[in-house]
Amino acid sequence: MANGTSVEEFILLGFPGMWHFQVSLVVVFTLTYSLTVIGNASIIVLVWTNTNLHTPMYFFLCNLSFLEIWYTTGVVPKAIGVLLGTSQTISFRACILQLFFLVSLGSTECFLLSAMAYDRYLAICYPLRYSSLMNSVLSAQLALSCWLAGFLAISLLAFLTSRLMFCGPDVINHFLCDIDSCLALSCSDTWPVELATFLVSIVVVLASCVVTMVSYIYIISSILRIQSAHGRKKAFSTCSAHLTVVTVWYGSTIFLYVKPSAQNSLDSNKLVNTFNTVVTPFLNPFIYTLRNKEVKQALRRVFQKN
Repeated sequence: MANGTSVEEFILLGFPGMWHFQVSLVVVFTLTYSLTVIGNASIIVLVWTNTNLHTPMYFFLCNLSFLEIWYTTGVVPKAIGVLLGTSQTISFRACILQLFFLVSLGSTECFLLSAMAYDRYLAICYPLRYSSLMNSVLSAQLALSCWLAGFLAISLLAFLTSRLMFCGPDVINHFLCDIDSCLALSCSDTWPVELATFLVSIVVVLASCVVTMVSYIYIISSILRIQSAHGRKKAFSTCSAHLTVVTVWYGSTIFLYVKPSAQNSLDSNKLVNTFNTVVTPFLNPFIYTLRNKEVKQALRRVFQKN
């Protein structure tokens, strides 16, 4: 192979435990994955079929739901095979491809969440000018930029990782291929990859997090200046779901990637990765549905028609 590795495939260990524990995890992963796909697909269909939801905020939400479907699809089916013992091996190329796919989608989600925060900033701080400031053209440009930036930002990191040498062992203590696991197994100098990971994390995660935080500082200050309690509650309800998702996502992502060295506990990384790739995509549709009045009204109309 071009990278000089003598290891052509890896063995994914998954989770330790007895067979009944593995089966229990398979059931949980299968149910969670099914509900994740159904929930996020339902949001896309709901927005698509309700003209009153054809606004920039729900356009960004559709992009997020579409991303979450593919993000969890890149992990859970393979993880189920690993847990069942039917698909524990993964080729080197497939491992790098999964790593690139997942980290790129994660980066895209960071950018999308910051774009959604900027959208809420314009809606709350400039309500009278919002429709002219955030029109359909700008929202489409922002969404496209998020996708392009998310994948381009990880290209160099994926390339450097693919050039690492692996002489053995070939066992990955994980249910997916992530950067830390690859670095732990490499027999070549991993410092360039660690540095690239740290720098990309600073640019992608922290930069987008700063944009989101600044947006919410202005949002909260504007909400507090609203005179009536009803007005404050209504304004906050438009961004509370997004704020919840932002808090959950950035907390786990910063733990995983924003660090100068990869020498963290792989077991703790495994737990946080499970939360990021399985639990968070599952929770997002429920968070946006239960905490969003317009979505609940649209769902109510659908059930009334049926």
